[in-house]
Amino acid sequence: MQVRAALIAVVLLAPLALLRAAEPPPRGITAVPGIRVGHHTLAERPTGCTVVLVDGDGAVGGVSQRGAAPGTRETDLLNPLNMVERVNAIVLTGGSAFGLDAAGGAMRWLEEHGRGFLTGAGRVPIVPAAVIFDLNVGARPGVRPDADCGYRATAAAASGAGKTVLEGSVGAGAGATLGKIGGLSVAPVGGATPVRYGAMKGGVGSAALILPNGLIVGAIVVVNAVGDVIDPRTGAVVAGVRNPDGTLADARRLLRSGALLPAPVAGQNTTIAVVATNARLGKAQASRMALMADDGLARAINPSHTNGDGDTVFALATGQWSGTADISVIGGLAAEVLAEAIVRAATQASGLPGYPAVRELPAR
Repeated sequence: MQVRAALIAVVLLAPLALLRAAEPPPRGITAVPGIRVGHHTLAERPTGCTVVLVDGDGAVGGVSQRGAAPGTRETDLLNPLNMVERVNAIVLTGGSAFGLDAAGGAMRWLEEHGRGFLTGAGRVPIVPAAVIFDLNVGARPGVRPDADCGYRATAAAASGAGKTVLEGSVGAGAGATLGKIGGLSVAPVGGATPVRYGAMKGGVGSAALILPNGLIVGAIVVVNAVGDVIDPRTGAVVAGVRNPDGTLADARRLLRSGALLPAPVAGQNTTIAVVATNARLGKAQASRMALMADDGLARAINPSHTNGDGDTVFALATGQWSGTADISVIGGLAAEVLAEAIVRAATQASGLPGYPAVRELPAR
């Protein structure tokens, strides 16, 4: 009877085991084992924060900061010349410089759970952060992410839901916009009639590449850019500055036309991202990975790294893969996957008044 019962149990449980085995791996940055993502979106205004949480003792970190108007925290710590090597979490947040408070909430959650750099006085969590400017979206600029937002987003990342990356108008992407190169500008070819160009909704996007040899590279990005989002595979504009009739104007065309475009306002834009890999990298290699990944930003956003953007890319290396890969390969993959994540940030966003989403554009 016991043998028969055991056989019945095997028969009943086998389909469940097959279903679990057939579950696809996460398609975003959480495809990298040990990486989790949590968002907290504020209800009072379109803004929020996003936390990329690293399991255990953290991951080796690096950074590339090419934009001219950054809002960041702890980026100097990631310089290969400096001491601390491992990062426990990275915070991406709205609210301009005010939003950097969200990192304090992430630190509090990590301290409560015994994570951080070990000192003689206890553990100090290492939490770099970067912000986007979204204070002009919605009618209440005084509403911005704070420490409570960072705490809630970190807790969400640590939960079971932290392995699924929500995309679009959530977390730090809730108030993100793009295609802001137009503003109020004068038509080209000597025209004197002002032309009102429009912007569009940006958001959060994530993607991953999983190689047959086990190497994984993933990315998550918040797109709040001056420029247009371009699909690198086709060269087509996915989202960006709009003509008065709502169609895409193509920032590249506007730039070449000689249109009298207003200068981007410093600090009111920015694309911020995290790329991660399961490879073993040193701190200098992690920063090289971030630097090369930044090329993906330039491929998928035009123009990028402007005087009004604070573009910042963080890198994480968990070291859980036993294989060997050259940093040039990993960096090249990071650029590819970041470009894909940028396109997803535009296509997955939901519109706001004055900032339509891709799905709301007139048929082309």
